[in-house]
Amino acid sequence: MKHLLTRLIALVALTAGAALPTTITATAAHAETAAAVRVMPLGDSITDGFNVPGGYRVDLWQKLVGGGYSIDFVGSMANGPGSLGDRDHEGHSGWTIAQIDSNITNWLRTHNPQTILLHIGTNDMYGGNPGGAPSRLSTLIDRITTQAPEAHLFVATIVPLSFADSTVRTFNAAIRPIVQAKADAGKRVHLVDMYSALTTADLADGVHPNARGYSKMATTWYDALRSVPGSISAP
Repeated sequence: MKHLLTRLIALVALTAGAALPTTITATAAHAETAAAVRVMPLGDSITDGFNVPGGYRVDLWQKLVGGGYSIDFVGSMANGPGSLGDRDHEGHSGWTIAQIDSNITNWLRTHNPQTILLHIGTNDMYGGNPGGAPSRLSTLIDRITTQAPEAHLFVATIVPLSFADSTVRTFNAAIRPIVQAKADAGKRVHLVDMYSALTTADLADGVHPNARGYSKMATTWYDALRSVPGSISAP
């Protein structure tokens, strides 16, 4: 019963924002320079930072600044603690791959990101067609690379779900060949193995990471960014 209650709470948190329009919260207070690389954190509540305000973006921002990189997080949303120097992002609680796909063109035109961090698909694991999620992700990737062909797109496998591990593993296994095919076609698409970076012990509610889990995500993103020349530094 306790496990079921925890699961229900997690599901409510994930779907609570699905029917709500995109809103802009507090304006980010940060210094931008002409040389700053525009990075768009893109996804659902895990990008938004459910359970831990700012989520992985807090530690990632600090690592980037500490590493001497000039970064401008971009997006129509903004939230996070004072330790997050730039709070802009495109993380939408409860959203699926298809919902991100329906809005991505306008976001890309508005914010013109040079690098995109995509972690999406968790909410698709609950729907009636999780098996179709890889195809939907492939369509989203194609839309992004067509609209922003010069941008670096980092596509992450999704983090574990405590009660749907088999479904998550199947989805994640399909992501690698999809990304490889896009890269082989000359697209600036890069795979990030986020699933292996976390365990269910790094989840606060069986779905969303706890502070330790978000910190692990930040490290994984940071290492991936540093491995691709030009993704976080001026060309």
